[in-house]
Amino acid sequence: MPGISRKAVIALAASASIALLATSCTGQPEAGASDDASQETTVTFWHAWSAPSEVKAVKDLVAGFEKAHPNIHVNVVGNMTDDKMNQALRTGGTKAPDVISSFTTNSVGKFCSSGALVDLDPFFEKSGIDPQKTFPKAMNEYTRFEGNRCAVPLLGDAYGLYYNKTAFKKAGITAPPKTWSEFERDAEKLTIPQGDTYKQLGFMPNYHGWETTTEHYLGQFSPTYFDKDGKSNVAKDPAFEAAFKLQKKLVDALGGYRKLETYRSGLGDEWGPKHPFHTGQVAMQLDGEWRLGMALDAKPKFDIGVAPLPVPDDQADQYGKGYITGTIAGIAATSKKQNAAWELVKYMTTNTDAVVNFSNAIHNVPSTLAALKSPKLKYDPRFKTFLEIAANPDSTTAPASVNGGVYLTAIQQFGYDYESGKATDLQAGLKKTAAQIDTDIAQAK
Repeated sequence: MPGISRKAVIALAASASIALLATSCTGQPEAGASDDASQETTVTFWHAWSAPSEVKAVKDLVAGFEKAHPNIHVNVVGNMTDDKMNQALRTGGTKAPDVISSFTTNSVGKFCSSGALVDLDPFFEKSGIDPQKTFPKAMNEYTRFEGNRCAVPLLGDAYGLYYNKTAFKKAGITAPPKTWSEFERDAEKLTIPQGDTYKQLGFMPNYHGWETTTEHYLGQFSPTYFDKDGKSNVAKDPAFEAAFKLQKKLVDALGGYRKLETYRSGLGDEWGPKHPFHTGQVAMQLDGEWRLGMALDAKPKFDIGVAPLPVPDDQADQYGKGYITGTIAGIAATSKKQNAAWELVKYMTTNTDAVVNFSNAIHNVPSTLAALKSPKLKYDPRFKTFLEIAANPDSTTAPASVNGGVYLTAIQQFGYDYESGKATDLQAGLKKTAAQIDTDIAQAK
C-alpha cells in the first residue's frame, strides 16, 4: 500500500470504526442476494486509493470488469476513509456502496461480527472457487473471523529486509542475515558512531521507527495471539517474551533507547525522499514491498539489496517467511444487488490477469497463488523476494478481533514502555497487557 502508512490507517480506524460498527445492523445475506446479475444494473464501489496513478489503476481494473460484464455498470468512488465506509455500511441507502475496499485488515473482525459485510463463503461455493487453493495462507486468515469470510484479499503487502549492499561490503558482510543472532551481529558491525550520535546506524530497532512495529517483529516469531477460547495468549505463548527480549537486547546493543530516539528524531520521515534508508543513515530497514520503488526514485548512492527478514535462531528452517497484510474487499449487507456485486468482487480478486495487471500498476503484491506465479508480472528482480514471502505458508499475519486492532495497540503500547525502561518486569507487563486485551474484547461484544 504505497503512499500511506498502514500504521496511521490502523490508528485512525481503530477508534473511528469501532463506535460506528458497534451499532451496525446485522446483515442478512439471503435477503440481498436475490437480484439477477444477468440483467442491466449498476453497482457502487467505494475504495480508499487516492494517488492519481492508483486511481487510474482502479479505473482500468473496473473497465476490464465492465468489458467482461457489459450489463453491469460500476459507479466508482475513490479516496473513501474507513470512517465514511463504516457510516455508509451502517445506514445503507441508494447512495451507499454495494462493494467496499479497505486498507485496514484490522477491521475484518468488526465487519464480520457486526454483519456489516456479508459472508462470502456461499458465493465462493456457488462459483466453484476454493479460497484455500486460491489465496495465500496468511491472506486467507486475515479475511475471516470466527468462521465468517466477510472479506477477500485485494492485493497485499509483504514485509522483508532492505539492506545497503555498499555498506555491507565495507563492513565485510557477504550476505544478508538469516537468523536473529546474525542480524544483531550485522547491525552492530554496520553501526558507525560519531560522537554522541551516529554516522551510520546498522538498524533502527525502536518501535517508533519506520514500520518496526511490534506486530511486524512478531510476524517472524509466529505467535498465537489468542487461545482456543478467544483469550489473549500474550502472557502464555513464549514467542511474545522472546520477541520483546530480542528487540530490547538489540536496542541496548546499538546504544540504548534514548540515544536511538534522539537520532531518530532528527531523521527524515517515512514517506519522503529523505527517509534514512534512502540517505544511507540507516543501513538496514524492515519495510514493505512498496519501499523498493520509493528508494529507487530517491536515487540512492548505493546498491539496494532485498531479503526476507531474519528469523529467531530456533526457527532457522522457516527463513523466508514474513509478515503479511493487505487491502480487503467485501459486499455490503445493505446492498440489494449482492449477486451483481459478487461478480465485481470475484473478478477483481480471483481473475488472474486482473489481479496481475492491478499489481503491475500499483506495485503491491498479488493476492492469489496463481497471480504470484504469473509470467505477466512485471517487476524489478528484487521484488521477487516479496512474492516469495507472500506465497510462503509459514508467513504470518495478525488475526481478526471483534474490536479491530485494539489488541495490537495494547501490545504496541507495552512495547514502548518496555523498550524505554518504563516497564522493567517483562512477564508482569505481558500479563497486564493480556488482561487489558481480554477486558477490551469483553466490552466490545
